[in-house]
Amino acid sequence: GHVQLLPPQNVTLLSKDFEMILTWAPAEGSPQDVTYTVRYKSQDHMDKWLEVPHCNNIPRTSCILTCVLSNIYVKVRARVKAVSGRLQSPWVKSQFKDYYSEVELAPPMLILNVEENSIHVSASFPLPTCMEKLPWKYELNYWKAGSEDKKKYEDKFRRDSVTIDTTTLRGNYCLSARSIYESIDLKYSEFSQPVCVPLNHKG
Repeated sequence: GHVQLLPPQNVTLLSKDFEMILTWAPAEGSPQDVTYTVRYKSQDHMDKWLEVPHCNNIPRTSCILTCVLSNIYVKVRARVKAVSGRLQSPWVKSQFKDYYSEVELAPPMLILNVEENSIHVSASFPLPTCMEKLPWKYELNYWKAGSEDKKKYEDKFRRDSVTIDTTTLRGNYCLSARSIYESIDLKYSEFSQPVCVPLNHKG
């Protein structure tokens, strides 16, 4: 009879931490040497499936598509097949998704520079290089350690640094930020892990 590889399972196009990722699970009983090949197509080129050069015959069960997308405003879908020796499985397609409206954000990393009467805060985003031009911003909270009263810097900052005047602040202060992205509506990441610094300890 005709032997065929079973196709990958749970094929899903998802966004996480600024990336667009295709994920799947091996079929039950897949051979040890199984590899996977991914293609994608976008709604502005529906006639052909395009190669994803870094996801040809790969052993892992995910493929990052972010930087191959030619247009982040157009919905794309991907497909994946299993290959083992001369055997191939049927292709399995994902659903459609677009980067612009469905991107999931990761929190920024805060970089602090503490001076005598001020803190300079800047943020870096764990971004794929191809997406650095998009209008990412961040929002900053700071509060006295142990207090629930979080002050929010109202401006939504781009990458420039923020200076907080600490002349009147005494004790441990904590800062945390979240990424913001304006697409169809405002999107927010989770807040970053708080970073705490002692201020104005005269000693």
